[in-house]
Amino acid sequence: MLTKTHSAAIDGIDAYVVEVEVNAAGHGDQSFVSIVGLPDAAVKESRDRVRSAMQSCGLAFPKGATIVNLAPADVKKEGAAFDLPIAAAVVTATGLADKKRLSSTMLVGELALDGSVRPVRGMIPIGIRAASEQGVEALLVPAENAVEAAAAANGLPVHAISNLLEAVDFLAGRSASEPVIPPENIFDTNPERLPLDFNEVKGQSCAKRAMVIAAAGAHNLLMIGAPGTGKSMLAKRLPTILPPLTIEEAIESSKIHSVMGLLPRDKPFLAARPFRAPHHTISDAGLLGGQTIPTPGEISLAHNGVLFLDEFPEFKRNVLEVLRQPLENGEVTISRAAGSHTFPARFTLVAAMNPCPCGHYGVSRKMCRCSAHDIKRYRSKLSGPLLDRIDLHVDLAPLSDEEMLSAPTGESSREIRGVVLSARERQRKRFEGLGIHCNAQMEPAQLQAFCALDAQSQSYLRGAINDLQLSARAYDKILRVARTIADLDGEDKIDSRHIFEAAQYRDLDRKLW
Repeated sequence: MLTKTHSAAIDGIDAYVVEVEVNAAGHGDQSFVSIVGLPDAAVKESRDRVRSAMQSCGLAFPKGATIVNLAPADVKKEGAAFDLPIAAAVVTATGLADKKRLSSTMLVGELALDGSVRPVRGMIPIGIRAASEQGVEALLVPAENAVEAAAAANGLPVHAISNLLEAVDFLAGRSASEPVIPPENIFDTNPERLPLDFNEVKGQSCAKRAMVIAAAGAHNLLMIGAPGTGKSMLAKRLPTILPPLTIEEAIESSKIHSVMGLLPRDKPFLAARPFRAPHHTISDAGLLGGQTIPTPGEISLAHNGVLFLDEFPEFKRNVLEVLRQPLENGEVTISRAAGSHTFPARFTLVAAMNPCPCGHYGVSRKMCRCSAHDIKRYRSKLSGPLLDRIDLHVDLAPLSDEEMLSAPTGESSREIRGVVLSARERQRKRFEGLGIHCNAQMEPAQLQAFCALDAQSQSYLRGAINDLQLSARAYDKILRVARTIADLDGEDKIDSRHIFEAAQYRDLDRKLW
């Protein structure tokens, strides 16, 4: 008997439909299973898992030759998510389930040898794809993936399956299970619940100001300071003052985390902007994305959030240089023999570094042990083109005795976020219909339209360009940062004060490099 059903596979961060066809000959003494359609090793092993699962559940495996085809046949299939649909199609071929009901159902899941169903990755893109596929009337998924799938399926009935027998009962029309209903607060992105707060940071008013500007305009930030000056502490609190995720951003970021299997099972969508802090020993493939069939890297996992690179010069030079294109374009394209994939990577980069290898150059309390050659080699790991792509450079001084002994002072994250949200709202209205959302994304046409300067501002900026020997990219960065500072002040026009402050954040790299 020939039976058909639907399943899905992941391509990049999206899903595509795979039609599972099973032809059971039904004659002969020996059972033989052949899986075709470019299966990888894990898919080929499905025949053994399916046979054992059926036997454990008391289901007879058909005699004779059984051919399983995974269409489209010219696309390589990976993983164990086809176990459940293959088993369901084989069971239906033996007459234990409704063939018509099977053909209108999409199934995804890995089978254990005892017939239980294990969770799989990428359920959000699979749910989105299932909801858009004509002819699919129900989605059967592992119980641990059910909430995630139901949240993404846009009203398509999603049923949680714990073992193969439950799937057979559903396909035979004997199941009374109700579709899974996602929680009402599934898109709750309220940042009030974050455990960190800016009012816990002592001193560092200049760095806090730079953080506010970075959050208000989505600008990249580099912090330079001795160990213990609060660089990591500040970076970890940046998400607490960023705007909440929109529904579109939450779906887009959650898809990436779903494909990588990083979503909590009780929270199918991200509740806060991602914060990724990879170790400096990471490879370029780990940061950018890679493997034989490309998967997202750290920069894509940080999409719509913050990528924090501590000990910035300690990263390998080639790893840092791969950041240049994503910082400009907001996406990364990875090409392999198996194909080319483009992943979103629009993040706020926050980098932190010491002024020298020992960390005490320029600090009066401790003597620097580094030679001039060591300091030069340490700083030369950061190229000029990479530094040009970082909007704000800020120096953090060691805390004084009084600051360390006193209680933390300053505004809370809630108060700062109110100012940031006001600035972002001005940008939203300004860029409505232009396809951009914040000042850091402005192209030359928007810079010309929204960053007009008066004569005094032009004169000061001309002097800054000559004195600091700024590149054209650095010039554009100053205009974008000045536009953000003006938005924080509630001003429609940029004046010399805003240019003066923005240019100061470009001065540090010329002092050190």
